[in-house]
Amino acid sequence: MRRTRILTAVLALAAGLLAGTPPALAADSNAKVPLAADTYTWRNARIDGGGFVPGLVFNRKEKNLAYARTDIGGAYRWQESSKTWTPLLDSVGWDDWGHTGVVSLASDSVDPDRVYAAVGTYTNDWDPKNGAVMRSSNRGASWQKTVLPFKLGGNMPGRGMGERLAVDPNRNSVLYLGAPSGKGLWRSTDSGVSWSQVANFPNVGNYQQDPGDTSGYASDNQGVVWVTFDERTGTSGNATQTIYVGVADLQNSVYRSTDGGATWSRLAGQPTGYLAHKGALDAANGYLYLAYSDKGGPYDGGKGQVWRYTTATGTWTNISPVAEADAYYGFSGLTVDRQKPGTVMATAYSSWWPDTQIFRSTDSGATWTKAWDYTSYPNRANRYTMDVSSSPWLTWGANPSPPEQTPKLGWMTESLEIDPFNSNRMMYGTGATVYGTENLTNWDSGSQFTIRPMVQGLEETAVNDLASPPSGAPLLSALGDVGGFRHTDLTKVPSMMFTSPNFTTTTSLDFAETNPDTVVRVGNLDSGPHVAFSTDNGANWFAGSDPSGVSGGGTVAAASDGSRFVWSPAGTGVQYTTGFGSSWAPSSGIPAGAVVESDRVDAKTFYGFKSGKFYVSTDGGATFTASAATGLPAGDSVRFKAVPGVKGDVWLAGGAADGAYGLWHSTNSGTSWTKLANVDQADAIGFGKAATGASYQTLYTSAKIGGVRGIFRSTDKGASWTRVNDDAHQWGWTGAAITGDPRVYGRVYVSTNGRGVIYGDTSDTGGGGGTDPTDPPDPTPTGACAVTYKITNQWSGGFQADVQIGNTGTSAWSGWTLGWTFPGGQTVSQAWNATVTQSGATVTAKNVGWNAGVAAGSSVSFGFTGSWSGTNAKPATFKVGDQNCTVL
Repeated sequence: MRRTRILTAVLALAAGLLAGTPPALAADSNAKVPLAADTYTWRNARIDGGGFVPGLVFNRKEKNLAYARTDIGGAYRWQESSKTWTPLLDSVGWDDWGHTGVVSLASDSVDPDRVYAAVGTYTNDWDPKNGAVMRSSNRGASWQKTVLPFKLGGNMPGRGMGERLAVDPNRNSVLYLGAPSGKGLWRSTDSGVSWSQVANFPNVGNYQQDPGDTSGYASDNQGVVWVTFDERTGTSGNATQTIYVGVADLQNSVYRSTDGGATWSRLAGQPTGYLAHKGALDAANGYLYLAYSDKGGPYDGGKGQVWRYTTATGTWTNISPVAEADAYYGFSGLTVDRQKPGTVMATAYSSWWPDTQIFRSTDSGATWTKAWDYTSYPNRANRYTMDVSSSPWLTWGANPSPPEQTPKLGWMTESLEIDPFNSNRMMYGTGATVYGTENLTNWDSGSQFTIRPMVQGLEETAVNDLASPPSGAPLLSALGDVGGFRHTDLTKVPSMMFTSPNFTTTTSLDFAETNPDTVVRVGNLDSGPHVAFSTDNGANWFAGSDPSGVSGGGTVAAASDGSRFVWSPAGTGVQYTTGFGSSWAPSSGIPAGAVVESDRVDAKTFYGFKSGKFYVSTDGGATFTASAATGLPAGDSVRFKAVPGVKGDVWLAGGAADGAYGLWHSTNSGTSWTKLANVDQADAIGFGKAATGASYQTLYTSAKIGGVRGIFRSTDKGASWTRVNDDAHQWGWTGAAITGDPRVYGRVYVSTNGRGVIYGDTSDTGGGGGTDPTDPPDPTPTGACAVTYKITNQWSGGFQADVQIGNTGTSAWSGWTLGWTFPGGQTVSQAWNATVTQSGATVTAKNVGWNAGVAAGSSVSFGFTGSWSGTNAKPATFKVGDQNCTVL
């Protein structure tokens, strides 16, 4: 469940091992490494959801424009035509990995093209960088960023409160941001470009989940947590005068300004002993609704209330749906129906058992009804039906006893929104998905409404390990929160996560290279075994036994033939077993906590690494011997793999800025190592099908090569490298795991820390692998070319386009320039993966450094956003140099 995942994931983040922080950056290598580029198509291996969605935001001017924020996996925009979500922050790079945590999001209701995101994952030292406010004038297609002088915490306690970021509905150049950590309230008057603290705001907050937490995670002051405008107190172009602000202070939770933020005062008569998680204003009736909890959430909360504040008279009314004595949970999710003033809904976000609860009132809180009620305990009557056929794993494979049901209505339900243009549509976030309904008003007529996942396209799992066996399912994954999945079809949601047992987090998995039906996984579980086995390629599982002292999953390795296993669990030393783990024996000669892997040919050879030392066992894991090799990374941020089909062939990636950092290769089982001079840094290594004509497997790495961070491929044992991702597809931190597909050349599976499993397929169908960087450069591209110009998104006055250029000639390009003429007066505003200039209607796009090389038969792509009026017709002709291109 999400609660366990977050608490364990942050510990892993602190260790920099599982789904966590990258090592500090090392200086760039002095050597300039020539890089080729390839054009890849990137998708998610579909899971649909898998993580906490603490915020949903509808634009109040334009129908069907909605956004979702996640705690570690970026932000998304709703696509009404397909009923899917589009990711918006995939361009966040390695150095700024923390900016995939979104603590708040605001959509501009004056100019719906504008959207803002307050980003940053942790306020303590787990995230080395400060937070930022990202701003977009094209609905998140591209972004500009202002770095703040403090940190933000998208994955900190209290992240479900909000929204902390708000746009003035009358003067949209004015924004407010509530900050954590005692930094107070901040304001921008230039559409988010610059920010300054509101010096006279009287309360920076004082609530800490656990003041004694020395890590700084639970002891952070949760600060200023939401901002709400009373739009009636301003006129178009003039700042709104009345502003309400929520503060994490149990005694002083709500403040107001009635003079546009010049002065502030505590609302008199307000409830005390609670934190106001949300404040929602019903302007038609003049009511400010507040959802209170005695804790900051999103896991905790023992008591709560809902209150209504009459803005004209200052009257407070307790409108709690249940008596305080019966409320064993806090309230947080809060929304009003803009089409039907007086309709308000709230959630009991911390009701873990037997289920969350949703409350609805159609008379401004005077009376309420519940989403479900007891008939005669423990039996329930639900006002809803649930259809999770699109995400069947949401049942968790459970068979609970009443009053629990499966699937659950949810947990951690801190976000709840009624569509401001459609009273029948409601969405709410949980710890695992986004649920929604499109016949909500059935609730009021006494008939049932239907709840379904409304989450396709939103992928929010943290990936710890990946495996692609040579037969059976193409992908097995080890994930935080939801354990992991066996994907037999990457385009479809698997029917169930790994069960029997169902780990809260799977930390490592492996298969037997020559017997891939044999699979092992290890993970974390509050109570129960921490290791499981499968003899049918991960379709079904059975638990093994734990050695004494095991407290967590650690890493595990399967012998190449599946006859034995080596396990390095948390809590005790390295262990080995023959068969399927009915009993374990301690391995000698290797320290506890070592990372373990197996040779992919010799069934009795296993490897380990710990604190700069490489270890080898040739007796099935019973005894290990330390290699005499030196110069390997001194720390433990290391991942290594043995090559299938070649005994003793091992690649090791990892390191840190204060020591060795890079990629090493051994051909003698780790006795000696060669460090690749052309790799600055590397953090994960994997293998896939060899290129046409090549006898050695294709290498894939998440690395920094030639001064460029990215995902790289080599078809010649690392002698040359091709960058396969681009600046629009970076996904923050990708250092936990990577693997190619042994059956599909060019396919690579990439782990992310919150964007799920990303996989890419190459346009290089011949398996050539890009440009040979040792070839002499051609100053001007020659030969035939082909161009695909695709408008990927369009809105009033603006659009986004992707352009793919194919080298259909016989010679490689070492640089390219593409020219075209816009037919309808379009202008380019921002481009990526190319340098674009425009004179009148004529546009010129030139390669950037890393994608200059395009092999014959390969292609490269770039994108841009622009403006248009009248028509947005596609250009009719394109030229690369002097060559007219075929338009596809």
